[in-house]
Amino acid sequence: MKVTIAAIGRLKAGPERELLDRYLKRAEAAGRRLGLAFAIREMPESRAASPAQRKDQEAAVLLGISPPGAPVIALDEGGRTMDSAAFAARLAAWRDDGVTEAAFFIGGADGLGPELLARADLRLAFGAMTWPHQLVRILLAEQFYRAVTILAGHPYHRE
Repeated sequence: MKVTIAAIGRLKAGPERELLDRYLKRAEAAGRRLGLAFAIREMPESRAASPAQRKDQEAAVLLGISPPGAPVIALDEGGRTMDSAAFAARLAAWRDDGVTEAAFFIGGADGLGPELLARADLRLAFGAMTWPHQLVRILLAEQFYRAVTILAGHPYHRE
């Protein structure tokens, strides 16, 4: 199953980019044996005048790259929280159910538009706090790596 992070905004070179790339590379290497592949697509931020217009435009761009039939997972502070084991189990269940692609959407600084949130099969939160959209992609990449280590029985994740 191909798992894609689709995010608004681009991380520039620097420590954040290096950390994101490190976790995605680890997830990719460990996930290959489990039938999981990971990628990121970064889309430009909208230049619209209002936050509502920016969110609508960015949601349209993100939905436009959503693979047909793929689960849509929206990273949203108002979403559901789950622990790492449940997250790993959710990825494995999609894979085992024959899902070929899943897309995790991260909005820009204003968040995700209502159209994308309404379309989401799962709204996922990393706690009640608001996180910068640049850091959320790193947190998600680390959780992908953690999920594949859980599924592989590797000791990276400790309970």
